[in-house]
Amino acid sequence: MTDPTIITCAVTGNITSPSQTPFLPITPEQIAEACLDAVRAGAAIVHIHVRHPDGRPSMELEHYTEVVQRLRAADEDVIINLTTGPGGRFIPGDDDPSVAAPGTTLTRPERRVEHIVALRPEICSLDLNTMYSGSSVVINTPRNLAIMSDLIREAGVLPELEVFDSGDIQLANHFIQEGRLDVPALFQIVLGVRYGAIATPETLLYMKSLLPAGSNWAAFGVGRWEFPMLAQAWLLGGHVRVGLEDNIYLEKGVLAESNTVLVKKAVRILKELGGTIATPAEAREILGLTKQLPKAI
Repeated sequence: MTDPTIITCAVTGNITSPSQTPFLPITPEQIAEACLDAVRAGAAIVHIHVRHPDGRPSMELEHYTEVVQRLRAADEDVIINLTTGPGGRFIPGDDDPSVAAPGTTLTRPERRVEHIVALRPEICSLDLNTMYSGSSVVINTPRNLAIMSDLIREAGVLPELEVFDSGDIQLANHFIQEGRLDVPALFQIVLGVRYGAIATPETLLYMKSLLPAGSNWAAFGVGRWEFPMLAQAWLLGGHVRVGLEDNIYLEKGVLAESNTVLVKKAVRILKELGGTIATPAEAREILGLTKQLPKAI
């Protein structure tokens, strides 16, 4: 590819748990510092979930606000990408599947983007999947996605369209045809989630072929597929993502002691393949993010 490659670092997520790795950032201070360290290592974009102090996933505006304030006050230039994924999970009850079991997070679409409206990051994710995931069903109905998409657009934020299978891309294409999503759109192809798109070169090539012409896109693999799919995405002209949200190992049997070491490995692989690494300023130019928000909220 002629453009530099954009590296996104997904620093904590909402599935990876402290019981799996002691290196997971939890507090707003830890999450912000993990983001800044990732940028120093070569990431241009940081993808952010937040947590409660005990490590549980959070949707609290105050947690997002503290992370964003810390990043905007820092000396490092960074593109902030906040998640809108939390709030879409339903766990059917064993006795009555129509009744939500404990652990269900399903909530109104407006609630899922309130931090986007309040904080106006440059990018936010917009998950287009409805699928079985772990013990829950992720539900993103076209109606709810339309509401979220409209609020994201009104906030002046670029949606990163996370697609987990080919049908998700069909939904995105429908929204583009309706004029609900602007073009060129930004896609993030997710590979290796159980019951979603499998992490193979053939799958990635097929999903890339479904994207609207001129789209900006990236891809990543979860778990042991993180770095093989990173190389494959680069070979096909896409951007890449790493981070403890997606994979906790630096190599087989060796826990990654930080997000930074994962970014450094990504940088090394991309450079050895002949690529160059995009700075935040270059990433903004590639993605059409022409207006940087002020450092303070």
